[in-house]
Amino acid sequence: MNKELEEIIIKAFFVKRVQERVLFELASPKRRLDALSRLCHNYNTTLREQYMFKIPKPNSDKTEIEALLKKHGAEKLCYIISWNEEIDGQQMPLLSALENVVGFGMPSIISCIPGKLAYFESEQGYGPPPRYFLKKE
Repeated sequence: MNKELEEIIIKAFFVKRVQERVLFELASPKRRLDALSRLCHNYNTTLREQYMFKIPKPNSDKTEIEALLKKHGAEKLCYIISWNEEIDGQQMPLLSALENVVGFGMPSIISCIPGKLAYFESEQGYGPPPRYFLKKE
């Protein structure tokens, strides 16, 4: 886990009232999933809506999502905060991260430019999960 990078992501995209609590939860192996649970169905009260841009359907093609993120300046390597323990807290190429996250069914954030650009996928309910790119100028 990269605490400094996670702090940049949380301070940029999460609402102020939950930032400190989320950072506390992410730092604790026992509570890390509590932080990610905030991104399930109530993500719109956890993330700053002014930075959320819904990816229009059909939106499950990983290469199209990669192209969209690259169009907005995504770097080759990204950092992942994810319910998927195999990739959580790791840095990896963007397409590899998307292959592990898109369709996983549980929340993930892929930070493409720390504090400026990220991909977010929420928990899957009925139908495909909500998918957004988060962008802060």
